Amino acid sequence: MRPGTRTALVRLIGAQICVHACMTGFRMAAPLMALREGHSAAAVGVLLALFALAQVVLALPAGRYAEHHGLQRPFVLASVVATAGGLSSVAWPQFGVLCLTAITSGAAVCLAMIALQRHVGHMASDATELRQVFSWVAVGPSISNFLGPFLAGLLIDASGFRAAYLLMALLPSLAWWWVRRVPDHPAAVTDEAPRRQSSWDLLRDKPFRDLMLMNWLLASCWDVHTFLVPVLGHERGLSATVIGSILGAFALAATAIRLVMPWLASRLHEGTVIGAAMVSTALLFAFYPLVHTAWLMGLLSVLLGLALGSVQPMVMSTLHQITPKHRHGEALGLRSMAINGSSVVMPLLFGSAGVLVGVSGVFWTVGFAVGAGSRLAWRMRRSAPSTQRLD
Repeated sequence: MRPGTRTALVRLIGAQICVHACMTGFRMAAPLMALREGHSAAAVGVLLALFALAQVVLALPAGRYAEHHGLQRPFVLASVVATAGGLSSVAWPQFGVLCLTAITSGAAVCLAMIALQRHVGHMASDATELRQVFSWVAVGPSISNFLGPFLAGLLIDASGFRAAYLLMALLPSLAWWWVRRVPDHPAAVTDEAPRRQSSWDLLRDKPFRDLMLMNWLLASCWDVHTFLVPVLGHERGLSATVIGSILGAFALAATAIRLVMPWLASRLHEGTVIGAAMVSTALLFAFYPLVHTAWLMGLLSVLLGLALGSVQPMVMSTLHQITPKHRHGEALGLRSMAINGSSVVMPLLFGSAGVLVGVSGVFWTVGFAVGAGSRLAWRMRRSAPSTQRLD
């Protein structure tokens, strides 16, 4: 990787952490405040859904905006929106305002992440470098998923909710400091395709459609684990600390594998990694409901974190290879919409299905689906070269 690329990548990861940590901090603190003020669990569920719902609604417009304006302007807009929404909760810490903050912080993350992912894809010169840069970028959300809630929790205990909200509101302004010296890419040339072409036309391409299906299946597995492990742990009589440790082990393993992936990028093909992750996830989901001890659940959680954590860089690399360069923003928007839509809908579906078939039935059904979907990854492995020039 070129020295200039490494420097730009460090700045982009720092900016990503600032914007994303703002949302994850509010996502922990706002529901906690709502519960302490006596709001119902249903109201808190609506509040949490708004963080993802904003990203579903804005994903495609954000992709088009990034295509036209590159990196800098979307990050400026994301920082302004997130800071304004955060400061409103500092001034008026009420439930309705917290809902507004959820929408603005989710929207800011959507806008910033799609612009960043498009920019990073254009920085790479070949498929190997794509895998490397997206492996490093994938570390950012892992850090911010820890950093945002941790800092918010410290400030809530030390100085109250307003102090935590103030810090979260100021974090996005640091993102602009990180990206201000990153060379921007000009707007994509669109002579290759009609200007009025619909983003949904991308789904007519079978490789792209298969990739979106695989990505959605694996994202659903992530949601299954996050949603059902506490339920399964409660059935097993495990304490909240133990259940939290099991989920924490999953997050640490996902982060660890993403730190290793840049060094493995030249030796691995995207289809191999995605296919192996899908098969491994199916097997782990088959065993999960059968274990009753905390240490075995923790072991399965670590293995699942390694499998699912390896996928995102490979999906992003493949997406940038199989879609036209001038439509990367739209493709990223479609992916973001699918993933966040899954995060909104799937917990409701899992809860309903759990009542009908039990927690074990949900694990086994989703595991079977992702295992059956692995054939798409192996087919991608056979049909695509291991490297591809992007220029």
